[in-house]
Amino acid sequence: MPRAILYDYFRSSAAYRVRIALNLKGVDYEQRPVNLAEGAQKSPEYHALNPQNFVPMLEIDGHRLTQSLAICDYLDANFDPNPFVPRDPADRSHVLALALAVACDIHPLNNLRVLKYLTGTFDVGEDGKDQWYRHWVTEGLTALEELAKPRAGAFLFGDTPTLADICLVPQLYNARRFSVPIVQFPTLRRADETASAHEAFAAAHPDRQVAARQETV
Repeated sequence: MPRAILYDYFRSSAAYRVRIALNLKGVDYEQRPVNLAEGAQKSPEYHALNPQNFVPMLEIDGHRLTQSLAICDYLDANFDPNPFVPRDPADRSHVLALALAVACDIHPLNNLRVLKYLTGTFDVGEDGKDQWYRHWVTEGLTALEELAKPRAGAFLFGDTPTLADICLVPQLYNARRFSVPIVQFPTLRRADETASAHEAFAAAHPDRQVAARQETV
């Protein structure tokens, strides 16, 4: 039996974060895909499990956990290897600020339900939607670059992965999907390259999820 069950969508930034976190902690988990593009998150069955109709959701140790950063916090509190945040209060605050800059300031403006609302309710065309996405992502990453730069190492904070990298890598993946120029963010790119070479991050990549599903067909 798996230790955990992750309700997941392969391209969801939030679910991508939790896959990384589970891998860093060495937690075995079973994936149960929830196809956001087809609206499966709004099915009565899934709504009964998660009234927000979001992914990820993690069932672990008899608990049903939602919200990616809350899930990461649970994993960090209950599994010892690879702490996600430093113990020093000032360092901890800094790492949390970097993570929240992505999870609270950049990502919510650009997730699927917001983009669908723009194109559906306000009749924004594809070009307008893409301009919206690029504007808010570029503005957010510009600030994140300046926040991270003074204390970054190989990763976004120092030389070991933290919650900041768990949030950064999925955001840059989606930025590339929408052709957001990231060459002007050398600190972010260095952290992303370092993290992407780490197997815990590499195994969580959306392409690996697609490949794994194809192998089981």
